[in-house]
Amino acid sequence: MSISVTQRALRRSSRPALRQPASLGRRRTRAALLFLLPGLALFAVFVVYPIVCSIWLSFHHWDGMTPKTFAGLDNYRELIASDTFYVALKNNLLWLVLFLLAPPFGLALALYLNQNVFGIRLIKSLFFAPFVLPGVVVGLAFSWFYDPTFGLLKLIVGHGIPVLGDPRYVTYGIIVAALWPQIPFCMILYLTGLTGINPEIIEAARMEGARGFALLWHVILPQLRPATFMAVVLTVIGALRSFDLISVMSGGGPFDSSTVLAYFMYDQAIKYYREGYSASIAVVLFAIMLVYIVWQLRRLVRTES
Repeated sequence: MSISVTQRALRRSSRPALRQPASLGRRRTRAALLFLLPGLALFAVFVVYPIVCSIWLSFHHWDGMTPKTFAGLDNYRELIASDTFYVALKNNLLWLVLFLLAPPFGLALALYLNQNVFGIRLIKSLFFAPFVLPGVVVGLAFSWFYDPTFGLLKLIVGHGIPVLGDPRYVTYGIIVAALWPQIPFCMILYLTGLTGINPEIIEAARMEGARGFALLWHVILPQLRPATFMAVVLTVIGALRSFDLISVMSGGGPFDSSTVLAYFMYDQAIKYYREGYSASIAVVLFAIMLVYIVWQLRRLVRTES
């Protein structure tokens, strides 16, 4: 009898202990949701809502003033039949391919600057300076650099080359100008990653005989995978949404030869008041970015797992 009474007492005393972790977990979940709620609300208002409105607007004809009229897929049909759309898409792909030179060059600069010598902070500041310049300043500086009458390129080559006036060269000239600040941005990402590398792993690899490229490929780069992911993703997004330098340096010309999807979208909305058609271009650009980002995230998750 005494044993059964003792067992009942133990069961009663153990019940609150079993309930406490569950209630504690619910309180923590509730607290986390409350902390996330302001950020989720801002994200919904300033990101999700504009995306939904742009998608809905792409199915309408609208000049920004008169009432909207439903157009169905007319904007997308016109977009597919437009020659300028394919020129912009080709230029976006060219931007994407050449802009991916920024991460390896940024890594090379980061490896060079990741040393403790006298004056290295000043050198880092000089390398990082192009990134803090506004895009308009970079565009104007390179416009003067390319000028065929008095530009620095004329003094280097010996004769004037109309880089921004020739459809064959204009896109390449603007991409070179865009790479000038993008490479220091990737350099900073890699420098931040290099500071978090465990030096004991590097020393252990050197004791095992790892040197040069083998040390970089098998020891350093695997630890820089998060920095590489951020550098590649942000570089691709920057290539796909390139706008400011094109607007400053060429205005999409000559003859729409340097236009990209972002500038084509702006051109239709601001100059021609075709808000629905511009929204369809934005939806296509958003879909391209979304596909790439999802692919990169899945690839990163698989690699980490």
